[in-house]
Amino acid sequence: MLDENLRSDRGGPIPDKLFFRIGEVSQLVGVEPYVLRYWESEFPGLSPKKSSTGQRMFRRKDVEMLLHIKHLLYNEKFTIEGARKALKAGKGVEERPVELVTQEELFPTPDPLPGIRKELADILKLLT
Repeated sequence: MLDENLRSDRGGPIPDKLFFRIGEVSQLVGVEPYVLRYWESEFPGLSPKKSSTGQRMFRRKDVEMLLHIKHLLYNEKFTIEGARKALKAGKGVEERPVELVTQEELFPTPDPLPGIRKELADILKLLT
């Protein structure tokens, strides 16, 4: 059984969303998208759905499984076959409390341009 209390590789909790795109999952897990696509082919329990545009849409359980797989491969030094067997046997990482955050908290995107424009205008006043 998957550990439902995993934290992302970035140290923060997994956002409370229904679906994640491969770029978001790549950031959360801390591996490149091609690694995720490879793991998808190697681990039968991992099966993201595809959107109408063909983009992989991972569910929370997929992200948790990917974090579990990464832990087994990178920290526990399992081989792919060993990690596959460990997942099947239900062995894995210790439980940690889960914290839910919004997508905006995890990926803040404030617009810095107004502040920059004001600073440039102030500098221009000083120079003239």
